[in-house]
Amino acid sequence: MKNIATLEENEISNPQKWHGEDIVWVLGLFGTAIGAGVLFLPINAGIGGFWPLLIVFALAFPITYLAHRGLARFIYSSSTPESTITDVIGEHFGALAGKTFTVIYFFAIYTILIMYAVAITNTAQSFITHQLGMKEPPRALVAIALIIGLMFIVRLGQQFIMRVMSTLVYPFIISLIFMALFLIPQWNGAILETTTLSHVGEGHGILMTLWMTFPVLVMSFNHYPIISPLVVRQKQRYGLKTADKKCEQIQRYGIVLMVVVVLFFVLSCVLSLSPQQLAEAKAQNLSILSYLANHFDTPIIAWLSPIIAFVAITKSFLGHYIGAYESLRDMIVEAARSKGKKPGIRLVDSMIFIFMVATCWFAAWRNPSILGIIESISGPTGAAILLLLPMYAIHKLPVLAPYRGKISNVFVTVIGLITVSAIFYGMAK
Repeated sequence: MKNIATLEENEISNPQKWHGEDIVWVLGLFGTAIGAGVLFLPINAGIGGFWPLLIVFALAFPITYLAHRGLARFIYSSSTPESTITDVIGEHFGALAGKTFTVIYFFAIYTILIMYAVAITNTAQSFITHQLGMKEPPRALVAIALIIGLMFIVRLGQQFIMRVMSTLVYPFIISLIFMALFLIPQWNGAILETTTLSHVGEGHGILMTLWMTFPVLVMSFNHYPIISPLVVRQKQRYGLKTADKKCEQIQRYGIVLMVVVVLFFVLSCVLSLSPQQLAEAKAQNLSILSYLANHFDTPIIAWLSPIIAFVAITKSFLGHYIGAYESLRDMIVEAARSKGKKPGIRLVDSMIFIFMVATCWFAAWRNPSILGIIESISGPTGAAILLLLPMYAIHKLPVLAPYRGKISNVFVTVIGLITVSAIFYGMAK
């Protein structure tokens, strides 16, 4: 017994030692980050030609790693091991800040939910007309059928949703790698022809192209919902003194894995098309897989691409619905309490269900630009949570003072401001 206790003590005192549970966390980070957002990254990353693509490839890892490391450090700063991000905000900045964050958090996730409702409808419409060769059905009917189908899964409970997501995530990852490999014979040099800094896609300069790409880049690798559970678990296992090092190690390996897989997929898609074709995909409001299915006269791409896209969007919709539901429920309950009322949970659930079905269906029917939503709303809002909030906390809170004065903080703050500023471009449009 003494030897076992000594072994466990040595493991805890050495956070750099790799354990089986750490592999599970790496895969968890990967599974949370890699979803339907990845299906739109090749369009924005490649639409401007060679130079924006090269810059995106160079910045993908440092942006993702430094931003999520900063968020982990912020959550780590709580004196309570079990604190989530909302608890930490309330602890450091007060109850009003906690409530404000809940509203921002809901808005960030809800706009992503709207985007996925549009995306799954467009994927289904494209599949029916191009792969099945049928007449395009009324969009309103397809949208309501899909939304009700997704909400039916939601009504089966959070545990069922998690089982569905865990079942879908790994075949999706394998499918992405397979698709990237399968596209290699289709590679051409069209994107390499657009190599000047003054001539990039859609008539935009390189700075404009990157400005609109950063929100999609941040969203494609975003996995901040799992950072709180990661930090809490490492605090419980390693204690307050060494948990930070273990979190950094897990994050580093997990982000390397996701960046390599996603950028290989992006590269393969972009090299298979021209910037003009990517602009056409954006104009058609389709994911890259749906466009590839319609573009190439290859049965396996034509049939597998929309199926992968459908699975990815379904998984992402269900995952984001959990966060949107919980934050909206807390907002409704808190608003009722402020007026001296206590609504029943069934009433709250019914209100949320009706709201979600009605708004998701309306958005899917109206078909707003998916990349427009990412560029001007969900990407900038998510960046405020992921990039700017932790940097402000490091600057402001004494407990995070050891992390001040780093060049990485300046880098994350600048990227965050650029990404968040895209929301003003969206408002102007």
